[in-house]
Amino acid sequence: MNGAPPGFRSGRVTIVGRPNVGKSTLLNHLVGQKVSITSKKAQTTRHRVTGILTTDDAQYVFVDTPGFQTLHRSRLNERMNRAVAQALADVDAIVLVIEAGRTTAADRAVVALLPASAQVVVALNKIDRLPEKEVLLPQMADLAASRAFAALVPVSAEKDAGLAALLGAVRALLPEQSPLFEADALTDRDERFLASEFIREKIFRLLGEEVPYATSVGIDAFEERDGVRRIRATVYVDKASQRAILVGEGGAQMKEIASRARADMERMFGGPVFLEVWVRVKRGWADDESMLKRFGY
Repeated sequence: MNGAPPGFRSGRVTIVGRPNVGKSTLLNHLVGQKVSITSKKAQTTRHRVTGILTTDDAQYVFVDTPGFQTLHRSRLNERMNRAVAQALADVDAIVLVIEAGRTTAADRAVVALLPASAQVVVALNKIDRLPEKEVLLPQMADLAASRAFAALVPVSAEKDAGLAALLGAVRALLPEQSPLFEADALTDRDERFLASEFIREKIFRLLGEEVPYATSVGIDAFEERDGVRRIRATVYVDKASQRAILVGEGGAQMKEIASRARADMERMFGGPVFLEVWVRVKRGWADDESMLKRFGY
């Protein structure tokens, strides 16, 4: 098995669920590093993001997916929906994240989208927020009656509770084979991508409801010299009014966004970062083929 010990298992595992159930937070805590951005706003994730965890007896290649887009029609959203569909195909297992204590109509809609032949483990997330754990039992019974799930595991991604049990349930579904990536790999995404995502995350966290969804980030230059990464990025918005909000009075808002993003980059990359961020208006970028290609959609 190319150096892998007997019984070693590895495979691809897609993480799915309705918006705001903690898919990206779960991925980051499973991997032990921020590879997928998070915010309290729904549908922060736009790309398929892979996080890789390698243990002594298994390698888990987790794929975080965008939320399925139904409210707005654009070429960007079409690409995001295609990413979800592709992530559900040709995987060894699926982790379905549902909020502990309540199963909504949106959760059931996600279940309906899952391939009938898929092996699915349900992660009942946010158990730390339940005032009474007894509500889990009827929820689990209801879910078990709706489909033959491989396992139902209560977890708290934020508190790292139940994650070992979740990994054990997933490992049982993976094929015996050699690792798909090197043992020290954390993600299949490069530093340019991570840099753009860290900037976008801070926009989602610091601004109101409209502006974050109207923005995208392009990396214009990325070079490393003598241990220092020098990055120049452009944030694109649809309207001049959005640019004004993003920049803020005297540039204060953009400085705060860049400062927080740079701190994340330095933690992830393990060295100093010089970050320069510009804001430009590009009307209709979400329907512009050349712009979408540039952003990697």
